[in-house]
Amino acid sequence: MPLALADAATTSPTQLVVAALVGIATIVILITAAKTHGFLALLAGSFVMALIAGTPLLDAFDSFTDGLGSTVGGVGVLIVFGSMIGTLLVRSGGADQIVDSIISRTPKAKLAWAMALIAMIIGLPLFFEVGVVLLIPVVMLMAKRTGLSPILLGVPALAGLSTLHCFVPPHPGPLIAIGTLGANLGITLAFGILIGIPVLIISGPVLGIFASRWVPIPPKLNVAADQEPVPEEERPSFATSIAIVAIPVVLMLLQAIFEIFAIEIPVVTTLVHFFGKPLMALLTAVVYGMLALGARGGRGFRGANALIGDSFAPIAGILLIVGAGGGFKQTLVDSGIATVLGEWLAAQPISPLIAAWLIAVFIRLATGSATVATITAAGLAAPLAEGLSSPELALMVLAVGAGSNFLSHVNDAGFWLIKEYFGMTIGQTFKTWSLITTLISVFGLVFVLLLSLVV
Repeated sequence: MPLALADAATTSPTQLVVAALVGIATIVILITAAKTHGFLALLAGSFVMALIAGTPLLDAFDSFTDGLGSTVGGVGVLIVFGSMIGTLLVRSGGADQIVDSIISRTPKAKLAWAMALIAMIIGLPLFFEVGVVLLIPVVMLMAKRTGLSPILLGVPALAGLSTLHCFVPPHPGPLIAIGTLGANLGITLAFGILIGIPVLIISGPVLGIFASRWVPIPPKLNVAADQEPVPEEERPSFATSIAIVAIPVVLMLLQAIFEIFAIEIPVVTTLVHFFGKPLMALLTAVVYGMLALGARGGRGFRGANALIGDSFAPIAGILLIVGAGGGFKQTLVDSGIATVLGEWLAAQPISPLIAAWLIAVFIRLATGSATVATITAAGLAAPLAEGLSSPELALMVLAVGAGSNFLSHVNDAGFWLIKEYFGMTIGQTFKTWSLITTLISVFGLVFVLLLSLVV
């Protein structure tokens, strides 16, 4: 047990809540008023929060460093591979080929809807962070080519990825809640898709129209991507280009199918599970990209390696800030505030679906992690699930998923990932990304309750 968590066991709930609020306020004030770098602000906020929560001075940074290390070791590696894939796509002309093919086949007024559909298809087997690092470079390049707002195109893509993450198995959150609450996978999948479509429309293409007016930002291309279009005769084909994005999607989807249906084939199952892990799936795409895209145009393997080297510098700041966001989240988790709030809500005399949603909402707000919110809320809501029918259990799973997505803010590593990728301020990130997650959560609950009236 971390020392911070052990000491928090004797800390009053009120002190924990105050610690969380002061820690978050410290971050916001340092960044907005003092113009402090996000990494240092998150570090300071974590330190202040740990001290107020009762953590001994010598242990005040333990949870932060643990969270930073696990975040960089997990999400950070995926960001690095995503940057490699983006650089190989852009410098080879593959991104130009993909973007121009989509633009030529889609009316300009429908591009935002096309991005939402692409995000749903690509994001089905992917972790949210993987989908972001694969899609956002394409969004930015498409915005530059068409003159459309990157927010107009990016909001539907983010909404598509986030909606699937909340409601549709085989994403880890819904699968965990299904197992904890004893829900039926097939019914939950069907209900998740049924609810997810209208939720995506509201939080994606519709919101994007308004958000693009609130947040007028130019496309943010990294150093490797900021170049003139590659001539058509030098580009790889559309199929060759799209394969670098499709490879991790196919590998992860195949792994999910084997896991859901418990397929056991000697050697094959082991290989499927090995290559279906996010790290291996993206690494496989990188190797493919180096051979099929990076070595083109006479560059050879040495030239492809040079492109890989170019991909590191633009994401250094992103890695630090996202890692610090993970450190702040871990400090919140170890403080025990999520458990305090969840247990209190579980004891309230309200609808089981609303109670499950509220538990997930409070844990999400406290910890910043949708996965932690789902796992904890499903466990705390399990007593509420006794005696419910299979459709009702499926709806409770979706209520937990909706609550786990509520209001991404400064304690969520994803908040900083989106902020840095789009080059937005904290205020602009709240007006776009935080609003997306809140709409998905609230309308998700609304449609869950409406569906509960007829099942």
